[in-house]
Amino acid sequence: MDNFRRIGILLWGFALQGAAMAAEYSAPVDQNYPKNVYWGDTHLHTRNSPDAYSMGNMNLTPADAYRFARGQEIVAHNGMRVQLRRPLDFLVVSDHAEYIGAMYRFYVNDPIVVNTDTGRMWQGFTEQGRPDLVYGSFVDSMQDPENNPVLPRPARMRIWEDVVQTSDEFNDPGRFTALTGYEWTSMINGNNLHRVVVYKDGADKVAQLPPFSGQDSLDPRELWKALADYEQATGGEVMAIAHNGNLSNGMMFPDKSVDGKPIDRAYAELRSRWEPIYEVTQVKGDGEAHPTLSPNDEFADFENWDWDNIGRSELKEDWMLPHEYARGALKLGLKFEEELGVNPFKFGMIGSTDGHNTVSTTEEDNFFGKFPESEPGPARLENAMALDRLWKNWNIVASGYAAIWSRENTREALFDAMKRREVYATTGSRIMVRFFGGWEYEAGDLERPAWLDVAYGKGVPMGGDLTNAPRRRAPSFIVAAAKDPDGANLDRVQVVKGWLERDGSLGEKVYDVAWSGDRQADPETGKLPPVGSTVDLETASYTNAIGAAELAAVWEDPDFDPKQRAFYYVRVLEIPRPRWTAYDQVFFQLDLPDEIPLVIQDRAYTSPIWYTP
Repeated sequence: MDNFRRIGILLWGFALQGAAMAAEYSAPVDQNYPKNVYWGDTHLHTRNSPDAYSMGNMNLTPADAYRFARGQEIVAHNGMRVQLRRPLDFLVVSDHAEYIGAMYRFYVNDPIVVNTDTGRMWQGFTEQGRPDLVYGSFVDSMQDPENNPVLPRPARMRIWEDVVQTSDEFNDPGRFTALTGYEWTSMINGNNLHRVVVYKDGADKVAQLPPFSGQDSLDPRELWKALADYEQATGGEVMAIAHNGNLSNGMMFPDKSVDGKPIDRAYAELRSRWEPIYEVTQVKGDGEAHPTLSPNDEFADFENWDWDNIGRSELKEDWMLPHEYARGALKLGLKFEEELGVNPFKFGMIGSTDGHNTVSTTEEDNFFGKFPESEPGPARLENAMALDRLWKNWNIVASGYAAIWSRENTREALFDAMKRREVYATTGSRIMVRFFGGWEYEAGDLERPAWLDVAYGKGVPMGGDLTNAPRRRAPSFIVAAAKDPDGANLDRVQVVKGWLERDGSLGEKVYDVAWSGDRQADPETGKLPPVGSTVDLETASYTNAIGAAELAAVWEDPDFDPKQRAFYYVRVLEIPRPRWTAYDQVFFQLDLPDEIPLVIQDRAYTSPIWYTP
């Protein structure tokens, strides 16, 4: 294991706070790089979302979401008292812009909604004994906005002002960050094109304009124009985060815009400008890789949702997959950049929950569901084969976290870190990982007490760019990972590379660069043996008798071609542990069908580093 280092100073390095460094008389105090990682959720719904309200979230407000995220106790829909054992550092309450807050206000007879065309339409549905049509109008507005009445601007502004003021009320710079946001909801032909919109600013700017909704346009290009209008009108800053694309049936990372025209440079410029990061994992499946696209990657088949689209209107076909999964999209981006001069899919990666019950939880051993009907209780699994809403409850994924390397926990610093893509995703654990690329890293760099000085001084962090390779030099990378202090040990650290061949074809390869134990790669296949498992399904438990607390490496690309565009990102895998379904099986004494997965290997995905000739 000469090529990698397991270093006792890593945890210290991750949490570096400016303390004295071992090899120096006095630590430098002027480093301007981020020393802390902050954990949060950029995608959470409350009763203000029409779908959440119709699913039973009738009481829990954005204020409740912020209280829970900050560590306060609240009462969930099933009557249980709930509280995070580890509060979040930041949260975006991202209720749907379409009829935001309106359904709740309608049912409490708020004249702001009742005395509008929308309110009168909903009242007619109610008098017909068809309350399902009230929710149906929200679904229709995501697919056919022209035939659904929109709340008048004064009503929308009044509701939006409440949303923005609540965010400001709970924002506590340095301790907890409440970022204002909403979800733009486009569902063309049942295909998920949703984005979360996140603001850097406070109410003085954000409240000047109402959120841009799918009722305004279902075309993401119109959303991007609206974001530009906001910045021009207010002097503020805003961005969009595309959802996990696995329910888009090939439309999330397309080769054609929604009007059927081929993607051009204007589209590429707009998308790269307004969508710097991507939500790669969430409740509705994991979107990093797919085994059909990556048959040589034994870890590509992870919590994949690959049956159809979010509208259940069209079955999945293989041609759609490259346009839905992050690795496929990153490769397509290289090709578009070669053709157009701009990479439309140059995104960093985060995770979030997409929870609709106001309660943001991600841990397998205390998973509180993502919808009122999926909160803990035997019912969420005992009728396991029944369809609940759009999916079977056991398919629900506990993902995920957005992890941000930032100088401080404020709106400004977190937003800036997201724009520069110094972020990563996890599927539910607080795995700590740093990733740097450069041309001059050496094997001993990780052993230096001030290794972060070296990492930033000689290269770029995740989300950055390398260009113009020095003659006869390949890029080298620093990777350092540490386990969740309350979670599972680490199995391995991998570098995932994608590249554009000179003939225009696209390639990929996964490299194991650091791993636990004394395993050796198979000389014929190059594959590393599995780490093993300590999972006991009888008790829904595991031990950290295998794996490593920390893994690190300085790795150089052995297959580098200086004339090929490429990207590199890191995937960190934990050892196996019980999935949330296993905990339910034991706690509620259930006899579950064999098809329900009971073991999981949670993981982290960093933002890429790109190489451009």
